[in-house]
Amino acid sequence: MKVNGQAYRTIWVNENGWAVDIIDQTVLPHEWKIVTLETPDDAARAIKDMLVRGAPLIGATAAYGMALAVREDANDGNLRDTAEMLMAARPTAVNLQWAVEKVRDALLPLPTSERSETAYKMAAQICDDDVEVCSNIGNFGLDLIKEIAARKNGDPVNILTHCNAGWLATVDWGTAIAPIYKAHDAGIKVHVWVDETRPRNQGAHLTSFELAEHGVPHTLIVDNAGGHLMQHGMVDLCFVGTDRTTYTGDVCNKVGTYLKALAAHDNGVPFYVCAPSNSIDWKMQDGLKEIPIEERNGEEVSMIQGVLTDGTVTQVSIKPAATPVRNDAFDVTPRKYITGLITERGICAADAKATCALFPELAPN
Repeated sequence: MKVNGQAYRTIWVNENGWAVDIIDQTVLPHEWKIVTLETPDDAARAIKDMLVRGAPLIGATAAYGMALAVREDANDGNLRDTAEMLMAARPTAVNLQWAVEKVRDALLPLPTSERSETAYKMAAQICDDDVEVCSNIGNFGLDLIKEIAARKNGDPVNILTHCNAGWLATVDWGTAIAPIYKAHDAGIKVHVWVDETRPRNQGAHLTSFELAEHGVPHTLIVDNAGGHLMQHGMVDLCFVGTDRTTYTGDVCNKVGTYLKALAAHDNGVPFYVCAPSNSIDWKMQDGLKEIPIEERNGEEVSMIQGVLTDGTVTQVSIKPAATPVRNDAFDVTPRKYITGLITERGICAADAKATCALFPELAPN
């Protein structure tokens, strides 16, 4: 996608041929900053501190973290230790574990002399595959938008999304925003309701930023406004992403997703989850019981980042100093509230039979 007219992916190999460049998403939209990762520790910190975020991009960053590790030391011990360190950086996003294990398991049988080159090739392929997967998700989601647009006689299709599942959350295109980009580029009138997405405001900071850069009409709303808009017929459908989806259809995504699904269910608004197959956990059946929910630093809730009128970017506290904070980063939406999963192979029901039919080679025995 483009920023100031220049095409970018969210992660790429530095011009020196081995370091890895990323966009620091913690300072967006107020600052555009490129950060260079030179060690596996750099990659782990980028993931943990959310310079990169979004399940697909976390996986891609971890894959390059493995490449940086074997460039330094290709021995088995370092390979395994790095894998454990990276997987511990963010426990909820299944793509992280998937990418690390994919690279680790491919490298271990190889001679140490071949591991570095292979790791970089695998990381690059993971990135290229993610772009193709997201583009395909966009195509299938576009069909849903076209159906609604045909009924609206030229009026915009109003789509509500939560958090950021656009190109900044992936290598390119995004998951939940990919269909919107495809529709906009095809000349279909769309309008996006952007949840601010407390506590980190990834909707306000990131989704709004990338939609504005691409010229997609959008409006920022507070998180609790979605249900009200649905009650008044102002939302045609919802698209959200996922950090981990059980193969039975339970979806773990940014906290607040569950409440949007409840409101959509009550008001008859289609609620779709854009889920690449590598975000589906083929070992888990019960999302509420099995998916680990990351509890993050309370300062994400108590502090808000913004820009002052003089252009200074700062953080301010919004609570009394003595008030404790709990910060659960994700929630689980049960499958019964999900209209369908949009994958790179098509749209299916949020249940085990449908997901396994679409991806038989990944289905549990």
